[in-house]
Amino acid sequence: MTQDGSAAWTAYYDKLKDRPPRRTLLTAVDNFGPPPLGALAIDLGCGDGRDVIELLRRGWEVVAVDAEPQALKRLHERPLPADAKLTPVLARFEDVPLPLGLRLVNSSFAMPLCEEEAFRMLWQRIRGALPEGGRFSGQWFGPNDSWVGRPGITFLGRDEALRLLDGFDLEVFEEEETDSVTPRGTPKHWHLFHIVARKG
Repeated sequence: MTQDGSAAWTAYYDKLKDRPPRRTLLTAVDNFGPPPLGALAIDLGCGDGRDVIELLRRGWEVVAVDAEPQALKRLHERPLPADAKLTPVLARFEDVPLPLGLRLVNSSFAMPLCEEEAFRMLWQRIRGALPEGGRFSGQWFGPNDSWVGRPGITFLGRDEALRLLDGFDLEVFEEEETDSVTPRGTPKHWHLFHIVARKG
């Protein structure tokens, strides 16, 4: 990472500072109720840890994965619960083995940020790793998103997204299209599927 690149990530995470955990993550952990015995979650593309901290606060053990060193640095700088069980992993999330005993896979606005083949292989690994009653929470990108055409990003139509989720109980499946500004200050049209899915 160049110095300029590091500075850009620092500015990015400064803008995200103190944002609350994602609603999809909150819904997933609420639906579990008290954490299952030995509750283990993995956060794929954890960023500065806004979802990780909430999981730790609720008593989950967390593997936090991100390819950007500045993200894990920011995570380490956050106040952690005294009994936090956190394993940070510096890697691209599509390359990380999913740990045994996994109950929750969270990937807020991150999972589509890989090539389509890698996305589909990762989803098959997630399906295989989650036990009955395990959950996935996160966002996938739809075909009307303004990032369509950028390399290294996966976009799914509604019907295809639902096919991939076959065999899961959809506790949240909300389609959203909205215009806003990214944390970097760039205007963007979002086309998103917000997902909380319980493996049946």
